[in-house]
Amino acid sequence: MAIFNQSHLAGQIKEKDMAFGLGLPLPGCLTEYRCFPAESLVSVPDYMTDEEACCLPIASVTAWMAINGRRPLGQPAKDVSGRESVLIQGTGGVAIAGLQIAHAAGLKTIITSSSDTKLEQAKKLGADETINYRTQPDWQDEVMNLTSNAGADIIFETGGAQTLRKSFDCIAFGGLINCIGYLSGKEDAPGDRLNTNVLALRRTVTLKGILNGPKERFEEMTEFYAQNKIRPVVDRVFGFEEAKEALKYLYSGGHFGKVVVRVGGGGS
Repeated sequence: MAIFNQSHLAGQIKEKDMAFGLGLPLPGCLTEYRCFPAESLVSVPDYMTDEEACCLPIASVTAWMAINGRRPLGQPAKDVSGRESVLIQGTGGVAIAGLQIAHAAGLKTIITSSSDTKLEQAKKLGADETINYRTQPDWQDEVMNLTSNAGADIIFETGGAQTLRKSFDCIAFGGLINCIGYLSGKEDAPGDRLNTNVLALRRTVTLKGILNGPKERFEEMTEFYAQNKIRPVVDRVFGFEEAKEALKYLYSGGHFGKVVVRVGGGGS
């Protein structure tokens, strides 16, 4: 498996590493043949198929860093008491990887979606609590209820402008909000005049941007996956010649987990 930023082997990512991102600015992996530096590759767990393994470098590593990035290397979360709670927004690739990792670590998991069907699927993967944000638009209040008014310790913030304020309203004191995406836009929600620094100060929150992780944390994650026999969730597999249809399906938002393109010869 190829790491995302090809030169990011350990520690905090630096500006120089940004020139070696697969897909941008380097060519991506939708190709039958590709040469990689040996140091930029990670071994596939023996029990995984190619279709499963190709889900790890981006979605799973991002989710791993959201949960474990602030912990020392080699000491991933394992809180069987359920004291730590994780709020996961949506049911895309990063979200479902985060759900699987958090569940395996014994953390309390809360996940949101606009689809009851997807929420039922999430329950089968170990979600402790589910919230339909269409029927419960003030989902931040429900998060507080589900955590006995303590708030979520870790939040996967994938929405952006229209969800960040609500994340601030249901984060625990000293909690971590991981800014992973901005599906609801980049501009502030109308009528929300509180500056981000004020929102952060209210609960002494850490607001962190997540851009994948280094090779050393990727390898740490694969060990955790192997120990817990976690299998990435693949929603649908397309043939190599169906790549355009795969992208359209991805952008439609109908998937649960990852969308995979099978490269000729069996690889993904």
